[in-house]
Amino acid sequence: MTMFRSSFPELLIPIRQMLRVCRAGKKELKFADSTGMEMTGGRVLLTALVFRRLFHRNLGANEKNVGLLMPTSVYGVLANLGLALDRRTSVNLNYTFGLDTINYCIRHADIKHVITSRRVLDRFPDLKLDAELIVMEDVGKTVTWIDKLTSFIDAYFTPISFFERVLGLHCVSPDDILTIIYTSGSTGTPKGAMITHRGIAENVWGFFRHLDLKPTDVILGSLPLFHAYGYTTTFWLPSMSTVKGIYHFNPLEYKKVGEMARRYGCSAFPTTPTFLRGYIKRCPKEDFETVNTVICGAEKLPEDLVDAWAAKFGCRPAEGYGTTELSPVVSVNVPEGRRSDYRDWFREGTIGKPLINLQARTVDVETGKPIPDGVPGMLQIKGPSVMAGYYKDEEKTEKVLKDGWYTTGDIASIDEAGFIRITGRLSRISKVGGEMVPHILLEEEIEKILSSAATKSVATKTDSASETEIENNEIRLAVSAIPDERKGERLIVLYRDISVTPEEICKQLQKAGLPNLWIPSPHDFFSVESIPLLGTGKLDLCAVKELAEMATKKETT
Repeated sequence: MTMFRSSFPELLIPIRQMLRVCRAGKKELKFADSTGMEMTGGRVLLTALVFRRLFHRNLGANEKNVGLLMPTSVYGVLANLGLALDRRTSVNLNYTFGLDTINYCIRHADIKHVITSRRVLDRFPDLKLDAELIVMEDVGKTVTWIDKLTSFIDAYFTPISFFERVLGLHCVSPDDILTIIYTSGSTGTPKGAMITHRGIAENVWGFFRHLDLKPTDVILGSLPLFHAYGYTTTFWLPSMSTVKGIYHFNPLEYKKVGEMARRYGCSAFPTTPTFLRGYIKRCPKEDFETVNTVICGAEKLPEDLVDAWAAKFGCRPAEGYGTTELSPVVSVNVPEGRRSDYRDWFREGTIGKPLINLQARTVDVETGKPIPDGVPGMLQIKGPSVMAGYYKDEEKTEKVLKDGWYTTGDIASIDEAGFIRITGRLSRISKVGGEMVPHILLEEEIEKILSSAATKSVATKTDSASETEIENNEIRLAVSAIPDERKGERLIVLYRDISVTPEEICKQLQKAGLPNLWIPSPHDFFSVESIPLLGTGKLDLCAVKELAEMATKKETT
């Protein structure tokens, strides 16, 4: 059974599609993880039905939103499936937020129970949540022979349409909320994006078709389940198709992720540029020799990182784009070899073309009116994977949703072929002397200068020195801004471990033709121990701004 799209309503309900996929592939491997857990489609269906029965007994009848703190693993997948079978809304909590923010999400989402595992509790021994814990290893001991027998019969013999009615799944609407995903909070308090069954189903279908994935593909999953990109592409995509899902719970354990890729012959790898750097450093070529599709999201994909990966592993990572509010994938560059007409779907330096079921346009930042192709403006997206809104926050919902169009907050241009190029983010644009300065473009220009200097340095060294340059390929700078009485805002560059002086960087920026107002003063470069990142690998914009303010305050004292 291959992944396909149809007008049949069950295919817009991910959990109903999962039932059919697992029943059809009941003897074939469906999921595996680094703990040694391997499950066929039939075993997945059986265990998910057992989990549903456990949750049904331990959760209140009217308890809609349920929290999860589960690792990226087979059990993490099964817990989400069990909740969907019980018609609950899952809220995968971001354990990198910090305890106060996690508890804010719990209170905001009206969560009374959080499902977790001993592995998570061992990792966070001081976890004190404003909700009652359901520990999977503990409730697993309460499984009865009736639970096992009933689930076995349903998983392998009962007509799916019959037990769907028994569970009430036939009453689920595509527009019901499947999950609430809290945004990373890089620019403020996390917001709970309400993602519908239709949103996930359509996003999975669009991503699957865009990349021309095959039934034989094997997806490597290391992104956390609280990350919208990981939730959709490494959890629901294999759950809804014949694609297999292979997991390791920590993307920072590079060698283990590489071992899983090699052991199971993984072919597709959704990840982020930050994590790619670690695999280049620590994984041998053999680990990723079967991986022909690497799709990076969450942050800008540097060209030198693409070159470094291709030189070691033989394929060029491609950049995609998405936001939590869009379920999340918007556009993807199609890597070479993935489809015969890939040249029509790939252009480096862009974030690719929108998925087939999405529309993209740019509008004037001030007036909101559509603008011509090629002119940078606010990027807006429309389609079935747009969120239903922010949970309990109509005011913020109305700010970003209008007439079905979601305002991303990103400044972009769309060329005549439909490729989208991100040029900045509204929250990352400073007004200096009346001129708009995009932080992202300034970061890219400085990175080019640093990479050029590194290349010249490596050319005079041995191969071992070249390897050292690759190992040092980490996020090493971030641009922020602070208020300035004279120019409106003052650009600040935070950096670590760079071999070019600020004075030389400023000279090179002038030679590159950047407007003078775009070029920070050498005195506005500040060395820091590390660049603040979120658990997903994105810049922590709040922390970056705070660090910039602290650095300039120290300068004046």
